[in-house]
Amino acid sequence: MKSAAISKAKPTRKKPPAKMKTGYTSPPRLKKIFDALDQLFPKAECALKHRNAFQLLVATILSAQCTDERVNKVTPGLFSKYPSPNDFAQLNPKVLEEDIRTTGFFRNKSRNVIGAAKKIVEDFKGKVPQSMDEMLSLPGVARKTANVVLGTAFGIPSGVVVDTHVFRVAHRLKLSNGKTPENVEQDLIGLVPKDRWVTFGHQVIWFGRKVCQARKPLCMECPIESICDAPDKTV
Repeated sequence: MKSAAISKAKPTRKKPPAKMKTGYTSPPRLKKIFDALDQLFPKAECALKHRNAFQLLVATILSAQCTDERVNKVTPGLFSKYPSPNDFAQLNPKVLEEDIRTTGFFRNKSRNVIGAAKKIVEDFKGKVPQSMDEMLSLPGVARKTANVVLGTAFGIPSGVVVDTHVFRVAHRLKLSNGKTPENVEQDLIGLVPKDRWVTFGHQVIWFGRKVCQARKPLCMECPIESICDAPDKTV
C-alpha cells in the first residue's frame, strides 16, 4: 500500500487563456494583409443580390446555413411576389415556408422574415432602421446580419461582418483566437481601421471563397502565404 506522501496528488494549475502573439497583429503584417486583399478584391461587394435595404435584410436572413448562390436563386421570384415589407408582414408563415424551402431551416427563417417585416412596418414606418440597436431588435437579426445591412445598404461601419469565411480566415492568419463570431469581431474591430470595416468584411469573405478555402486552401496562389503559418496549410 502506497504511503500518503507518495499517493497525494499535486494540485493542477489551470492554464491561463491563450494570448495572441503580438507579431501576428503588428502594423507591418496587417498592412501586408490589407494590401493583398486590395490587390485581389479591389471592388469587393456583397454577393447577395438585392435592390434595397429590406431585400438585403431578407436575403441575409435566408443565407444562414445556406450558400449565397442558393439564396440568389430564390430571392428574385420571392421579391417579385412580395415587393415590400408590408407584403411580407401579411404573409402566412406556411406560405412563405414553401417559397424559401430550398434555403434550409425554412420554418425558422419564415418566422424571422415575417417577424422582422412586421416590426419594420409597425415600429419603423416601413423603413429598415439604420442603427445597430434598432437592427438587433428585429427577429432573426444578430450582429452579422446587422453589419451586412448597415454596411452594404447604408455605408455605415457598425462593425466587421464575421461569417464562416471570416471566422476561418481570422483564425488561420492568427488575427483572432476568439471562440465565437462576436469575439472574433471584437478582435478585428481593434485591428482593422474603421474606414476599412465594411470593405474588409467583403474582401475576406471573397478571399475565403476563392483562395483560403475550408477543406483545401489554395496556398500556392495566396499572396500572403509567406506570412501565414496555419497548421492546415497545403504548402
